[in-house]
Amino acid sequence: MSSEWVSAGRQAAQLNIRERLEEPKKPKKDPVLQAALVFGLLFFGFSLYQLNFNYVVLFQGTWKFVQSFALMFPPNASEWKHVLAAALETLQIALVGTVFAVLIALVLSFFAARNLSPRTAPVINAFASFLRAIPTLVWALIFIVAVGMGPFPGILAICTHAAGMLIKVFAQSIEEVDEGVIEALRASGASWLQIVCQGVLPCVATSFLAWSVFRLEVDIGESSVLGVVGAGGIGFEIANAMRAYEFDSACFVAIVIFAMVFTVELCSNRFKTRIRRRS
Repeated sequence: MSSEWVSAGRQAAQLNIRERLEEPKKPKKDPVLQAALVFGLLFFGFSLYQLNFNYVVLFQGTWKFVQSFALMFPPNASEWKHVLAAALETLQIALVGTVFAVLIALVLSFFAARNLSPRTAPVINAFASFLRAIPTLVWALIFIVAVGMGPFPGILAICTHAAGMLIKVFAQSIEEVDEGVIEALRASGASWLQIVCQGVLPCVATSFLAWSVFRLEVDIGESSVLGVVGAGGIGFEIANAMRAYEFDSACFVAIVIFAMVFTVELCSNRFKTRIRRRS
């Protein structure tokens, strides 16, 4: 009996070794992904043909851009006071719009999370999708018609589009919370508000803060463009300079925009790094 057990053990060991030496089976190719890839390539080629993508015009336009780029130097800083005032207004528009968006998203995101509010989640998510589907520039044009020109429609446009994005990312952060925490509070008889304040909010506070800082970066870049359509900010200055063919003045405005966005991004990156270290 002992020899039979030994031989059986050897056979089992050899079988395991053979199974390990065999090559792993290749995963089956997904026909849906293959069809999507083929359709994407075909549609890309059709788009190049349909949109009359002309390499000659692209080369000529690049040469004209190089010629106009040479006219931008040296930058004209004679109107630096107006430019810096407009840059400050851009920062104010982005900051105020982002803060209002964060407050709106902070409330609606808990009703958009499926693990907390399964009944209201589809409605709130659809509403957020509608807000972020329309670009900020289009929202600015809509609010300019409604409330007039100036920084106020810019704030409303920034707030509307940013709220649509923040509701989504905040709700996703809430849905990633450990379900055991929520179930434990429900089992103890906690109300919905107690679950949010005591169980969910401490887990997602760091993520909320990081997403808010990131959105502020985006809104500063977008608020720089809103002035082109009359929604206030530094975009109005660069639009006027380009309409008057004052390329040297436009270059100075572009340098101010770059310095402003780069400085804010640098500070926000350091801030987010500290948040991650503390978390």
